[in-house]
Amino acid sequence: MKNYSLPCFLIFLFAITTAVCSAQKYTTKEPAYQYIPDNLELYNTIVAMDSTFFQAYNTCDLDKQAAIYADNIEFYHDKGGLSTVKQELIDGTKKNICGKVTRELVKGSIEVYPIKDFGAIEMGLHKFHNNREKEGTPSHASKFIIFWKNDNNVWTITKVVSLH
Repeated sequence: MKNYSLPCFLIFLFAITTAVCSAQKYTTKEPAYQYIPDNLELYNTIVAMDSTFFQAYNTCDLDKQAAIYADNIEFYHDKGGLSTVKQELIDGTKKNICGKVTRELVKGSIEVYPIKDFGAIEMGLHKFHNNREKEGTPSHASKFIIFWKNDNNVWTITKVVSLH
């Protein structure tokens, strides 16, 4: 009669090892990242300023945009390069954006971090829709960073990093 104890033992050992490794894979998985603002009042202020600025952007209210941009604005665009002249940004928006592009914030993506004695940095995701394309045409999310300066409760954008 044949001895089946060694093959059975090896199968049993393989099954146990597989089960242990699988269990470890699931128990050591890091939890999903979830942003929680340190300062809810600051967060709400910056979210409101973002909404105000991009409402002006989407409706081509160039005066409102100009009022929110700091005079010494720095706009870093991964494809367009660096812009440092406020009027050129406004003129470029008028020529290339007005009536042609709409910005949509990716819901829940904004993070706001206070910067001592300056203001705050906002980071998030947004999509830009070409209004000349068929409605429903997909648009991929892109990252942005906005430096907000608080000068006696007047918030202005001093720097923008736009990454597509």
